[in-house]
Amino acid sequence: MKLLFFTDTHIKGTNPKNRKDNYYETLKRKFREIGDIAKDLEVDYILHGGDWFDRPDISPSIVREFAIIIKNFGKEIYTVAGNHDMYGQNPNTLNRTMLGIFEGTGIVKLLKDDEEIILKKDGISLQLTGKSYNYDIDGQKFAEYYIVKKNSSVDYAINIVHGMLLKKPFYEGIQYTLIDDIKDTEADITFAGHYHSGFGIVEMNGKYFVNPGSIVRISNSIAEIERKPKVVYVELKERVEIREIELKSALPGEEVLDREELERAKDRSVRLHQFYQGISKSMEYKKIDIAGIVENIASNQDLSREVKEEALRRIAIAQESFAMGQDTE
Repeated sequence: MKLLFFTDTHIKGTNPKNRKDNYYETLKRKFREIGDIAKDLEVDYILHGGDWFDRPDISPSIVREFAIIIKNFGKEIYTVAGNHDMYGQNPNTLNRTMLGIFEGTGIVKLLKDDEEIILKKDGISLQLTGKSYNYDIDGQKFAEYYIVKKNSSVDYAINIVHGMLLKKPFYEGIQYTLIDDIKDTEADITFAGHYHSGFGIVEMNGKYFVNPGSIVRISNSIAEIERKPKVVYVELKERVEIREIELKSALPGEEVLDREELERAKDRSVRLHQFYQGISKSMEYKKIDIAGIVENIASNQDLSREVKEEALRRIAIAQESFAMGQDTE
């Protein structure tokens, strides 16, 4: 059984400030190359780690262009949803998003949290599960998302998660889960999205934890200039064979990323962080943006699960209502 995994495609029609190329056209070339890789390697299934779109309400004309390309992959595609794929980072809004349209038209198969799919090919049976982004995916109940039980009747188990899975601790204020925290999972391979820089392929106790990083370089990090976008090829036989494949259509970072803009963005981020810290010493101040609000709610241990879910539901409604009154791209 042959598989191809990629993640965090962030489809959009506008150019990020730090890009010098035409982001939209570059992304289409990458999708076409991924389709070619899938055909050349004769993969049986394609897996995606979430954040197909940069926003849940991307222009239908843009979605149509990519839908045509993805349809030409000619393979079944299994995926989870990322936080950018939904309104207010609320999974209950997916049926009203562009990823919801992909699912409804059969372009992709969205793995449900309580779903277990068995795939069979060439005498190999695979148990496939997935967990879409949720506000508490990297909270106290992280094990519910990352740790799975493997059926005795299958040869392999794969779990796809859109969460902040890392090799080492991140900076303060961001929820994350360490690979070492989930080493008891019975999944032979845990695929992760969300963390754009990725951590490659990590083997621990005979299990693999994999995040090749986003196929697009859009984060405000100088390190992105050196990073080469990749996909991951897996062959399941008597044992697991797994390797990363660099995308040839991904040009050198210096040609597509504006170093000066990245430096300015980095400097702005530092100054803003210092500004927020200075204000917070004298008054209660919270950064007013959807991602920040959601992060604050998710990490607030004084709030009950019911209160958190109701707050996020209302944020999603507000965000969706606002989006309906705006030009999407």
